[in-house]
Amino acid sequence: GVAGLAEKYFLPVFITSHTSQNCSVPIKKELAHTLTAHEPVNIGGLSITAFPKCHDAVDPHSFIITCNDITIGVFTDIGIPCAHVIKYFSQCHAAFLEANYDEVLLEKGRYPRFLKNRISGGMGHLSNRQALEIFTTYRSPFMTHLLLAHLSQDNNDPVMVQRLFNDHAEGIEVVVASRHEQTAIYTIQKPAQGRQFSKPLPIRSLRPMQLSLF
Repeated sequence: GVAGLAEKYFLPVFITSHTSQNCSVPIKKELAHTLTAHEPVNIGGLSITAFPKCHDAVDPHSFIITCNDITIGVFTDIGIPCAHVIKYFSQCHAAFLEANYDEVLLEKGRYPRFLKNRISGGMGHLSNRQALEIFTTYRSPFMTHLLLAHLSQDNNDPVMVQRLFNDHAEGIEVVVASRHEQTAIYTIQKPAQGRQFSKPLPIRSLRPMQLSLF
């Protein structure tokens, strides 16, 4: 739907050339801007860097966003913790990290075998175990927040995930994002000494609004 949305509101679309060539509905040339891996794109005060990842899509990329020397990463729809994921995760003050499935729940669950293999086969999604390994092995010494995202409703348990990551948090605030309600707004700041994190701001309204990430 991005082509129609971009045309209706005259929005620029940053997209890799390979992805653009494989869109079922082409994006107007005057709205399409070529996105190149590892080369930052500046939009307002934000610097966004895309990087390749392993996923069963056409030329998939994930992103880090930097503003005022604070870097936040978005690491979802990832098959394996490849070198690019590890490199950029280690730069983050905060990150959204996929913890899609528990290996036992997936294996015993109702999904057909082909779908189980797709999820866990290296081009699908990260398990809790894989996400925890990324978190414990490659997090930066200045990381303050980890938001766990894209949990499977059928093959995972938010309570179990929260407990698992809390056991290894070492002062980092771990938040399991819900599929059913808004996640609180967090303020990410450079830790002065050691890791410091803020309490979430209360959500007072569900009306649409433009919110700052930083």
